[in-house]
Amino acid sequence: MLDKRILEQLFRRNYSEMIHLARVMLGDDGEAEDVVQDIFLRIADSDIPPKNDSYLLTAVRNACLNEIRQMQLHERVKNLLPTENEIDQQPIDKQQEQLDNISAFVDEQLEEPQRSIFHLRFDEDLTIAEIARRLGLNPNTAYKYLAQSIQKIRNHFKR
Repeated sequence: MLDKRILEQLFRRNYSEMIHLARVMLGDDGEAEDVVQDIFLRIADSDIPPKNDSYLLTAVRNACLNEIRQMQLHERVKNLLPTENEIDQQPIDKQQEQLDNISAFVDEQLEEPQRSIFHLRFDEDLTIAEIARRLGLNPNTAYKYLAQSIQKIRNHFKR
């Protein structure tokens, strides 16, 4: 664990520049504060202080880029899902028929791990984080596979 005095010096010397960079990159004060706080928590848990202050700005930049990638992936998956109004306007028997067709397509056409991720998400109602933990995957990888599954289903049923 890093000495409290060293961490405090790093914080006082670099926080304003770090938070400014994160705010510019993310466009959200809360997200920016979370990113900077996570960096300081990681530094506090380590035994070795950063060699120079530019390391902190690089860490902020990389953490912001990761956050942006994750937000973009969430948005892409969200856009692939049908709106509730599209589904709710159909008769129940038509909805059930569509669900049966989708389920058959998933079981027959999707390969692993896409099939498992799809079933865990929609049959067992697990979150992406829970699915990732259960399958030993990175959450971003689980999102990617889910997005691919949904896209394949959409493409198949658009024909």
